[in-house]
Amino acid sequence: MSDALVTTEIRRSAKQFFRYGLVGIASNLSGYLLFLLITYWGVEPKIAMTLLYAVGATIGFIGNRQWAFAHSGTLLEAGARYFIAHSFGYLINFLLLLIFVDRLGYSHQWVQAGAIFVVAGFLFVAFKYFVFPKTASCIGGRE
Repeated sequence: MSDALVTTEIRRSAKQFFRYGLVGIASNLSGYLLFLLITYWGVEPKIAMTLLYAVGATIGFIGNRQWAFAHSGTLLEAGARYFIAHSFGYLINFLLLLIFVDRLGYSHQWVQAGAIFVVAGFLFVAFKYFVFPKTASCIGGRE
């Protein structure tokens, strides 16, 4: 791969990561604040996370597909892959709460805050290479 293509791909990835981060900050900050509120009201943390994860993932699909990754592929196929990726993201989040809160006794507030970053890192890679992969139309620089 030529230096120009490598540089172009690095810039493209940085742009995607920045946009993914903005979508994530908006959805995760509001979701985390709701998590704190409903767990304060007595809802069990894994139940609260489950409800908010589903809502955040649904909202995030639109922002990530259209803006962060500028995906022009089939909506249904991308949606199915998005569901698969988020199923793994949910499982990671659930296991982090189960292990660190239920088994090791850490505060659910801190564990969930850390889990947001762990899951976000996993999902960026999954979205970039699995859910919204670069199509032939994007190779020429169109995004």
